[in-house]
This record gives sequence, C-alpha cells and structure tokens, in this order.
Amino acid sequence: MTEQHQAQGPVAHDVTGADSTTAAAPTAPALQHRDIPQATVTRLATYLRVLGLLADEGTIIVSSEELATASGVGSAKLRKDLSFLGPNGVRGVGYDVTRLRARIESALGLDRGHRVVLVGVGNLGRALAGYGGFDRRGFSMVGLFDNDAALVGSRVGGLDVRNVTELEDACRELEATIGVISTPDDAAQAVCDLLVRAGLRCILSFSPLALEIPDHVEMRRVDLAMEMQVLSFNMARNEEQFPQQVAAASAAAGATTRNGPVIRP
Repeated sequence: MTEQHQAQGPVAHDVTGADSTTAAAPTAPALQHRDIPQATVTRLATYLRVLGLLADEGTIIVSSEELATASGVGSAKLRKDLSFLGPNGVRGVGYDVTRLRARIESALGLDRGHRVVLVGVGNLGRALAGYGGFDRRGFSMVGLFDNDAALVGSRVGGLDVRNVTELEDACRELEATIGVISTPDDAAQAVCDLLVRAGLRCILSFSPLALEIPDHVEMRRVDLAMEMQVLSFNMARNEEQFPQQVAAASAAAGATTRNGPVIRP
C-alpha cells in the first residue's frame, strides 16, 4: 500500500541541518510511506514509545544521544531515521519531545486515530482487550467478538462481547479500521475472510498460520512461539560469544534466587 502523508506544522531543522530556528522553519515536503524503510518504521515506533515516557515525566527537550540510548540504538542511526520525517530538532539543543512525538505519530498514521475490533475473547483476547495502553497510542478498542455462548453478552474491558455473526455489519457500524484475530488457528482464516469482506484493510493476527488475503490488505502476524525460538537462538549465541559475562550473570541470578529479589529505592 502506498498512501501519502503530510508532515504536520512547522518544525526546526535537525541537529545535522543548517538551520537552528524553531519558529520560522519551513514545513517539510510530503513523504510517501514507501519512502521509509520497514526497519526504520519499526524503530520509529520505539522512539515514539520512549518519547511518550519522557513526556509523562515532564521532559521538554531530549538530545539525540539521550533518545538513542533510551531506544537502544546509535545516535547516528537515530538521526538518519528521523531524517525521513524531514527537518527536526535544534542544533546544539536537541529535540522538542512533544513536537517530535507528533511528527512520528503523523508519519505512522496515528494522528488520524484507529478503531480496533478484536475477534476471539479467550485468555489472550481478554488480556488485549483490557490493556489500557492502546488508547494512549492512538488505538481505540471499539468491538469484541466471539462465538462462545458463554462469552457472548459478557463485559470485558468496558465492552460487551458480541456474537461473531454480527462482525461484518458491526465493523461498518463501528467504522473499524483494524481487526485483531486472537482465535484458535482453525478459525483464523474464516475470521480473516469476514474482516476483509467488512472492508478492513489492516489485520493483526496472533495465529502462526499464513492467512490468505487480497493484495490491498495489510497483515502482520505475531507468532509468540517463533519469537521465543529466536530468543533461544540468541541466548545460545551469547553463551558462545560472551561466556564470562553469561557465567557472571548466571551466578548473580542464582544469588538473587536464594536471597530474594533486591529492590532498590
């Protein structure tokens, strides 16, 4: 999908740019989503999370080094990532937290807001429905659906669980923009088809199956088992590359287990 978005409002040039003013800086030209590499999009989401935490703490200005360290990347990579958004920051000062946060939200399409429906209100679905962080990040949970008669009509996360037979009409009624599938694997494709027929173009699936979707629909899969397999590989690699550090960490963990966790003020 190749949608366009316009950078919002005047901003100052990046620390690598030539201008250090904030009030009269020119608005950046429109960018196309395809111009931003996928790896950069992933890191932008990380920067946005960190900026949200900084804003909650009352931080007004953050340097590229501080933001990079908190995000777990190098400052040069951070500045390159942010350059895709146009000019940002003030030379020798840093980034305005609120302004950069809004700029990244615009680039990620979060400024328009998203209305989310979730299908499958089992253990995972209930946890997702009850998570309060979605609203703060531009995602409003507006509908819950299941086919279990014991769940239909119950209330989860402030929403009534509706029968999945209502899904298509409800998606249009609720003006949903994103569908989340947290059903058993054998029901995932059928639910996906219902969401597509309802007009949704963005689907997040927690099924490990490769679901069939039209070209105009964007899908992301979250395979928790696969993620743990990757962690297992990385752990084995670290044991080979950093044997002394791993041994020291294991010894420290053993001491903590014996003596209880150390909680510092």
